[in-house]
Amino acid sequence: MGGSGRTRGVARLLARCALLAIVAAVVVLFLALGEAGPMVLLSGLGGIVVSAAGLWWLLARRGPLRLLGALLAVAAPVGVLVHYILEGVWGNALLALGLYGLALVCARAALRATGRAYVMRGKTRPLPRRPVLIMNPKSGGGKVERFGLVERAERMGAEVHLLDTEDGTDVEALARKAVEDGADLLGVAGGDGTQALVAGVAVEHDLPFLVISAGTRNHFAMDLGLDRTDPSGCLDALIDGEQLRVDLGTVSGRPFVNTVSFGVYADIVQSPEYRDAKTGTAFTLLPDLLGESGRRLDATVDEKRLTGQQAILVSNNPYATADPTAAGLRSRLDRGKLGVIALRVEGAAQAAALAVRGERSQGLNVLTAHRVEVMAETDTLPVAVDGEALTLPTPVVCTVRPRALRVLVPRHRPGTVAPRSPLNWRWITALALGRAR
Repeated sequence: MGGSGRTRGVARLLARCALLAIVAAVVVLFLALGEAGPMVLLSGLGGIVVSAAGLWWLLARRGPLRLLGALLAVAAPVGVLVHYILEGVWGNALLALGLYGLALVCARAALRATGRAYVMRGKTRPLPRRPVLIMNPKSGGGKVERFGLVERAERMGAEVHLLDTEDGTDVEALARKAVEDGADLLGVAGGDGTQALVAGVAVEHDLPFLVISAGTRNHFAMDLGLDRTDPSGCLDALIDGEQLRVDLGTVSGRPFVNTVSFGVYADIVQSPEYRDAKTGTAFTLLPDLLGESGRRLDATVDEKRLTGQQAILVSNNPYATADPTAAGLRSRLDRGKLGVIALRVEGAAQAAALAVRGERSQGLNVLTAHRVEVMAETDTLPVAVDGEALTLPTPVVCTVRPRALRVLVPRHRPGTVAPRSPLNWRWITALALGRAR
C-alpha cells in the first residue's frame, strides 16, 4: 500500500474513533437521563445560557451589574456541577465531556489527514539582481538581530535598509526611492502593517515582493506557508525561489494583506494606553463601546445590507471557518474575495443565543464579497488595518485586487495543512464508512 493509501487508512481509523467517542458520549448521557431525568440536560443548557449572560454583563456594564455578571459567570457552571453531584451523575457528565473532546480531536485529525499541505506552487522566474530589503530592528522583539538577517541578506547580494524606530521612517517613500534607484525586488522583515505598505509599492511597479517572517504574529507569512520560527529561511527565496500570484486588499486606497477591523476592536486600539495595557484598556472601554451609546455601523456587503453592527472584520480572502479549531487560517490567498465577519449583540439574551447557537446565531454574519462599504454617522471612522490604528473618512470601502501581488517565496518551505472542509459530522461519518471522496 502506498503513502496515499496509508494516509487514507489512518484517516478512516481516526474518523471511526471519532464516531465511537460520540456514540459513547451519547450513551453516557442517556444513562444519566435514566438516573436523574431530563433536568440533567436542562440544567447544563441553563448553565451555558446564564454564564454567557453573566459574561455579557461583565464586559458591557459597570458597577453592580458588572459584579453580578462576574458572579454569574463563575456561579453558573459551579451550580451545574453541584447539581450533578447531588444527582449522582457528575461522573457521567465528566465522562461525556471527555468523550466529546476526544471525538473532536479525532475528527479534526481525520480532516487534516485527508487534507493537503497548503503549499501554493508558483512559477520559476529569473532571480532578482538588485533586491532591496526593508527591516524593522524592533519587530518581533528584535528578530532581525537575533537571526542575523542583515548579515545573511547582504551575503546574498541584497541591499538592506533599517527603519529608524525612534524618529520614524516613511516606509512607502523609502520603497519608492529604492525603485527609483533600480531595485528589482522589494522585501520586508517586519510586521504585517509594514508588509502591506511595501507590497502596495511593489504592485504599483509590478515588482516581486519578499516576505520575511520577522514580525510578532506573521499571519501573512503563515498563510503563504513560510517558516515563522526561522525568518532567515525566508531569504532562501533570493537564491532558490518561485513566484506566487496572490490577492491584495485595499481599504480606501490603502493596501492590506490580512484584515481591516471596524467597531469595537478598532476603537480600542486607538487608545494611547492600549499598547502598554491591552487587557486593562479593553476592560475599561468595553462598557461604553458595547452599551447604547456605543458606535453602530452599517455595511453593504456586495448586495447584502447589514445594520447596527458593533464589530466588522474584513479579510483579504476568507478565513477557514468559525470553527475554533481551524480559525486563523486562510486556506488560499488567490480566490479574489474578501471574507466578512460582522457581529451585533445588543444584550444578555443575544449573548446567550450566540453562546448556544454559534455561527447560526442571528447576531453573527459570516460572508464573502468582492466589495464592502462601511458607513457611520460620523465623517471619520477609527479603523485597524493589519493591526495599525488609523482614522479614515466615511464611507470606508474595502475591495480586493485579484492576483495583483507577485510574492517570491523559497521553493522548499513548510506550508500549512488545510483541512478539506470545516468540521462536518456527515462527512466524518461517510469517511468512517469508506464512502467519502
